[in-house]
Amino acid sequence: MAADKKASGALRQVLAYIRRYWVFLGVSLLLAAATVALTLYVPVLTGDAVDLLLGKGQVDFAAVFAIMRRVAVAIAVTALAQWGMNICNNHITYHVVKDIREDAFSRIQELPLKYLDAHAYGDIVSRVIADVDTFADGLLMGFTQLFTGVLTIGGTLVFMLATNVPIALVVIGITPVSFLVARFIATRTYSMFKLQSETRGEQTSLIEEMVGNQKIVKTFSREEAVEQQFAEINGRLEKCSLRAIFFSSITNPATRFVNSLVYAGVGIFGAFVAIRGGISVGRLSCFLSYANQYTKPFNEISGVVTELQNALACAARIFELIQEEPQTPDDPEARALTDAEGTVEMENVYFSYVPEKKLIQNFDLQVKPGQRVAIVGPTGCGKTTVINLLMRFYDVDSGRIKVDGTDVRHITRGSLRTSYGMVLQETWLRAGTIRDNIRMGRPEATAEEVEQAARAAHAHSFIRRLPQGYDTVITEDGGSLSQGQKQLLCIARVMLCLPSMLILDEATSSIDTRTELKIQNAFARMMEGRTSFIVAHRLSTIQEADRILVMRDGNIVEQGKHEELLARGGFYAALYNSQFAVADPGK
Repeated sequence: MAADKKASGALRQVLAYIRRYWVFLGVSLLLAAATVALTLYVPVLTGDAVDLLLGKGQVDFAAVFAIMRRVAVAIAVTALAQWGMNICNNHITYHVVKDIREDAFSRIQELPLKYLDAHAYGDIVSRVIADVDTFADGLLMGFTQLFTGVLTIGGTLVFMLATNVPIALVVIGITPVSFLVARFIATRTYSMFKLQSETRGEQTSLIEEMVGNQKIVKTFSREEAVEQQFAEINGRLEKCSLRAIFFSSITNPATRFVNSLVYAGVGIFGAFVAIRGGISVGRLSCFLSYANQYTKPFNEISGVVTELQNALACAARIFELIQEEPQTPDDPEARALTDAEGTVEMENVYFSYVPEKKLIQNFDLQVKPGQRVAIVGPTGCGKTTVINLLMRFYDVDSGRIKVDGTDVRHITRGSLRTSYGMVLQETWLRAGTIRDNIRMGRPEATAEEVEQAARAAHAHSFIRRLPQGYDTVITEDGGSLSQGQKQLLCIARVMLCLPSMLILDEATSSIDTRTELKIQNAFARMMEGRTSFIVAHRLSTIQEADRILVMRDGNIVEQGKHEELLARGGFYAALYNSQFAVADPGK
């Protein structure tokens, strides 16, 4: 029942997309009707020609040739109509696919980070790429065969009833068998194709993860374990694919059996009617042709049904993504933050990624403009979470965060994030030139400004040694650049923008000590007069901070200057001494 609801829901959404191209749909239906009408007209002409073959010496060749010319014209016009119909169907299909992909990608941009954190990237990629491709194949086949099939069945019945009602009733009497066969197959294939699509997404996710982290796999000798994991998923994909293919493969023989029943029924019953003079031989041959044409669409439609079941299963997955709740939109009265002074306040903030696991609790913080605030503590204490809340990547569960006296929920996200400059431990570069990557935050920056920022970040020397210097093209993961070089480019990016507030989250973790000292001096100059938040594990890098927040289990347990915290001999002192402890020479 749930599967039927999902399939019908997906079908309604597909029709909503198709409705945008109703002109092409209407033309396609008209051409399909013309194709069917002409196809059904040809057996009538053939039957008339047969009736003109009365015996030896009794053939009206002139009339037969005239009929053959009409048959040739009908076939030629049918071919043109089918060509036009295919053009319309292709236009509808690939524009619908384009619209769905655009909507899916736009929704990904609007989704909150908690959705992306909770779903495998490979599965999302599989939905937007593989599932939409499968949906396109099924939709194209549906347009091409479903329209003509349904019209052929209806048109054939009309022609047969007009020709001979008793024989037509024989055909109609056997018809329900085809519907029963189609329903039997359709009710069993949707859930199987849906499971196949989900498992394929799981497999894509694993492949993407393992290929992207091949160095880690090899470092920890996880090749065999990964192969076993892949084999397990591949085995499940094989089983669900075989089941789906089995039920879809019985369509053709089952419908052919029904076709044979109809054809045999028409032949036997029609022969008795012809013997009694109720129908001419030419009309009977026409009827036999209709019986064949009548049953053939059932064969095609049954095949289309299984393809459509697969397509709808894939469509349901992509529509699940499109219908995901986007992040809470900006308040209609939210103001844009410009020239921020840098006053930041966190008042009684509570936040957790999952309700059952508490993290940030009763968190209070007041930062004055221009202050340098360092956040330290053990792994998992909530340091990066505080940064996520400051940037409003996540909204607080309760309490509030204010910038320049205004709740961040009343500030537009774009202006808030533009007011911060971030350098993270995890670097992010996009495919393009070195110059484009540095001026990502300021596309209008001149070449001189880009070079000046690179010099300030101590990246100019290695950029100059690249084959095309600042015009060197790199891939989205930085290509052959080292992790330290990629981090220097991210630092140069921030130095080019110089926003009102800074966030440095392990910003020099991948840089050698000598360069780090130079970068720290550059950071010191850059942070002058700017509110700065520094997350660091190496406590030697934050000794000059105006205030150090020591976090533990989501709470601030200590705060003050470096010397004050050491003098207290508390948790910070224990962390500091653990990093700078000197072995007892007597041991």
